[in-house]
Amino acid sequence: MDPFFFIIDLIIHFDKYLPGIIETYGFWTYLFLFAIIFCETGLVVLPYLPGDSLLFVAGALAGTGYLNPEILVVTLIAAAVLGDTVNYWIGHSVGMKVLEKKYSLVRRDHLEKTEEFFTRYGGLTIVIARFVPFIRTFAPFLAGVGKMGYRWFIAYNVIGGVLWIVSFVLAGYFFGSIPIVQQNFNLIIYAIIALSLFAVASIVVGVFRSVRPSPVEDVESGEKKE
Repeated sequence: MDPFFFIIDLIIHFDKYLPGIIETYGFWTYLFLFAIIFCETGLVVLPYLPGDSLLFVAGALAGTGYLNPEILVVTLIAAAVLGDTVNYWIGHSVGMKVLEKKYSLVRRDHLEKTEEFFTRYGGLTIVIARFVPFIRTFAPFLAGVGKMGYRWFIAYNVIGGVLWIVSFVLAGYFFGSIPIVQQNFNLIIYAIIALSLFAVASIVVGVFRSVRPSPVEDVESGEKKE
């Protein structure tokens, strides 16, 4: 294979090469994992890097003793939070210029889908987006463009980053070595994403119901206005 295409394949399918990388580079593997997650969440032009699958595979390898689970989780949470933070400030400082020039690497449909998430969920989009490929790369960027307050952003950023990393790594840690899981890896990843979205959606519905005025309050407020 041509060296250039091998490097591209290595970056995009890093999860497949991970066992061999661990055997060759040992502790440096944590740095490689940090870089992949940081770039996938922090650089708006790199949404194609492996995210969910990489976390699941890393968790599975931690479950078999190849990686230390505590170091793995802390490293990946740091990468996810820092990545979103950098992405936010890129959007905050030069986001409009990027959108106006319409760079080919920044696909319009991904941006539009992310804008729909913001319209529907507001700040919680930063948490929800963690579990949606591509959207998680564009959400912090658009939060910066929209001038979301940094205090709110960092809170959602940390919550979403911890939930995303811990859920996928632990899923791999406890279930990654099961033969049927290994044989149906892609289906398992999709199932985990679907369950994650369902759980997040349930939380969002609960939050909106808790803050929504009751019918009695609506009537009383209407009477007062009259």
